[in-house]
Amino acid sequence: MTSFRSTVENMSKLMDEMGITELDLERQLLLGLYRKHIHLSKQQTVAAAPVAFAQTAVKSGDGAKLSGHVLKSPMVGVAYLSPEPGAKHFVKVGDTVHAGDTIALVEAMKTFNPIKTDIDGVVKEILVNDGVAVEFDTPIAVIE
Repeated sequence: MTSFRSTVENMSKLMDEMGITELDLERQLLLGLYRKHIHLSKQQTVAAAPVAFAQTAVKSGDGAKLSGHVLKSPMVGVAYLSPEPGAKHFVKVGDTVHAGDTIALVEAMKTFNPIKTDIDGVVKEILVNDGVAVEFDTPIAVIE
């Protein structure tokens, strides 16, 4: 017979593999009912792939065509430009960024996924507002 601990460990591994974030377990013991609620809140890193603007016609807020690389949302969710409400934004226009720097977060299914640049450069434009819904492939920022 498997121990309750190994059952929990196995279920946790399965949850991680399947992307499940919550699980309720119950087991009848001699002295009563044992209940366990497991919540995984592991933050996953998602790298947004740069795409040249020559291939995608993206324009700035004033209608001017931009050159450089665009970081796009790899998922549907809500974009956030800072780690928490009222905090300083991850980046602003004119900032120098390095590969691996977080540009924004996209919240999907109560998980905050960092959108990181994989190139070095200067932030030319931020193309989303804080707290707006984004679709897959929505341009987030321009890095040149």
